[in-house]
Amino acid sequence: MSTLRVGMAALAIAFSSGFAVAQTTTPPADTPPAATSPDTTAAPAKPDTAMNKTGTETQKPPLAGANSFTEGQARDRIAKAGFEDVQQLKKDDQGIWRGQAKKAGQQVSVALDYRGNVVQQ
Repeated sequence: MSTLRVGMAALAIAFSSGFAVAQTTTPPADTPPAATSPDTTAAPAKPDTAMNKTGTETQKPPLAGANSFTEGQARDRIAKAGFEDVQQLKKDDQGIWRGQAKKAGQQVSVALDYRGNVVQQ
């Protein structure tokens, strides 16, 4: 009978220590932390608006900022947005690439901001 008690006690200890370990392990890196306060991070901006930290619209693109696109990359982005014959492309003092292009046969002004937003003006 005492062998049975010892076996049961060992089994109980083995199971309870497994539960303790499971409770103290850290969550995987992709698991968000438990929310203790309201989320104040900015929502990803839609291509046609910029968002502030509360998720409300602040201004529309093109957005001023440090633009790292080269002229060739800017030209390619504008072309991928459906514009043709991109010309006179220059980066202004706000970091916005501005130029002329054609869309649906019409000559239009275009702009590309640091986030990659292409805007017809």
